[in-house]
Amino acid sequence: MEQGTKAMHVAINTSRRTNKAGVEVEYRSALVRRTYRQGGKVKHETLCNISFLPDHAIMDLKASLNGKIMVDAETRMQILRSLPHGHLDAIYAMARGLRFESLLGHACRNRDLVMALLAALICKSTSKLATLNWFADTTLGPDLGPVSSDDLYAAMDWLLEQQPRIEKQLARTHLGPEHNPEGLALFDLSSSWVTGTHNPLAKFGYSRDRKRGCEQIEYGMLATRAGLPIAVRVFPGNTADPAAFIQIASEVQGLSGVQELVMVGDRGMITNARIEDLKKDTDFRWVTALRNTDIQMLAEDNGPLQMTLFDEQNLAEISHPKYPHERLIACRNPALATKRSRKRTSLLEATEEKLETIKKAVEAGRLKDAGKIGVKVGKIVGTYNMAKHFNLVITDEEFTYSRNAESIKREADLDGIYVIRTNLTTDAMDAPEAVRTYKALANVEKIFKTLKTRHLGIRPIRHYTEDRTRAHVFLCMLAAHLTWHLRTALAPLTFTDKNRPVPEEPVAKVVRSAAAARKASTRKLDDGTVATSYQDLLTHLGTRTRNTTRVPGTGKTFELLSLPTPRQQRAMDLIDHHARNHRK
Repeated sequence: MEQGTKAMHVAINTSRRTNKAGVEVEYRSALVRRTYRQGGKVKHETLCNISFLPDHAIMDLKASLNGKIMVDAETRMQILRSLPHGHLDAIYAMARGLRFESLLGHACRNRDLVMALLAALICKSTSKLATLNWFADTTLGPDLGPVSSDDLYAAMDWLLEQQPRIEKQLARTHLGPEHNPEGLALFDLSSSWVTGTHNPLAKFGYSRDRKRGCEQIEYGMLATRAGLPIAVRVFPGNTADPAAFIQIASEVQGLSGVQELVMVGDRGMITNARIEDLKKDTDFRWVTALRNTDIQMLAEDNGPLQMTLFDEQNLAEISHPKYPHERLIACRNPALATKRSRKRTSLLEATEEKLETIKKAVEAGRLKDAGKIGVKVGKIVGTYNMAKHFNLVITDEEFTYSRNAESIKREADLDGIYVIRTNLTTDAMDAPEAVRTYKALANVEKIFKTLKTRHLGIRPIRHYTEDRTRAHVFLCMLAAHLTWHLRTALAPLTFTDKNRPVPEEPVAKVVRSAAAARKASTRKLDDGTVATSYQDLLTHLGTRTRNTTRVPGTGKTFELLSLPTPRQQRAMDLIDHHARNHRK
């Protein structure tokens, strides 16, 4: 830079000197200088001394000479648009902390779209086409750029290709010995109805959604004991529970890499026939329960299941020749017994009320013909499932009914009784732990509840092809996986019971902790701040916006994220803490 070339700047110099009174004084000077190069050396020329100006004027002049455009303090900035961002920030922060994005696959456009679909499912579940409009109303719109429905379907196809690798990594992480020393894996089955008529997986079957006349698909969920989803399999809607279990059982050991994994399934899934199949092909270990008909067989005269077993305790181990090399753990829950007795009484009374109406119609001659009478009676006893508890006499001109006292007593004797069945030895799992393990299936039911409510909205199935249906269910499972982590992390701010006590008696009902009960009743946390549901907290996080801002007269815009509220900041701190602990 030669002399004459203007390059002015403000130089602020400070120095300390001791005055005549012996006091150390700090001297400060502000000089406007011009810098130039002469003979290969940098020279400074002082143009003026501005030390007498106020500090803010000196800093404004310094910024201006550095190339910044100064704006009048009274000029108001213009916010061109505000988009919800806080809830997305929380989801992506959790995903980054868990290294979830790298789990999905390498960085690419499809991975970005899959993460956006997961965020949409967690925040506002809707159809894929409606999701595009939701993107535009959040910061995902400008961040993703133009997105079409074909782009979303292509991302789902890409995700389906990654499913085997993702599930294997999840299983080895969460079902491996480090995080799963008991070697437990839970499996349960559910169903969802299908719209349209072209889906090859849609079949009529037992609808857990109580949607009569609708075709459905079935899907089985593999989860940890705590209810963290690991893998999912989709089946035609008419698949029986045991068949679904056999398929997942054949794959689960390969997924987890654990040879001695214990599968836990309900009594409708791990049946006698399926257990025999497992014995032939594998040395699989399992925990399940007996069906009611099998329990009644054990309770027959001279059978091992007698009511005297529960005189002093609610849990007892029994054996029977029909179950060699297996353990049977009989349990009686008094609270459940009372509930079932009360329900049976109300169903009997409701059935009698309806049957009495038919009886009066027959006696009055308004209803004749045994066939017509039988149809009406069958519909009533079928609705209340009380046919086994009534003696019915139907002729063309007569209808009478009475309670079957023997049948009612036989069922009442078994109220509150269930029998856990396992091939695990006592050394591997004692009786109380076997009961707690089976009851942990309730955590898988919570996954299905999350999937089926408005939170994740797995139903109805709107896709027409088999691959898209499988991709949709897998996408919902991954959303449930992230939701589990978010709920766990944010539990201190919500009604979620983070430290639910484990009852000493395994058959007893698990109740919420005193702290959670206090939060629910007062709707406040211990520090006096408001406690909310998880969904309400997620909505509150969404009120933190990212603003596109413009300064008048400059023509430039910039993005400005609003400051978090104390509750939003605490939520983000909890997410960061959870992710760091989970990586250890």
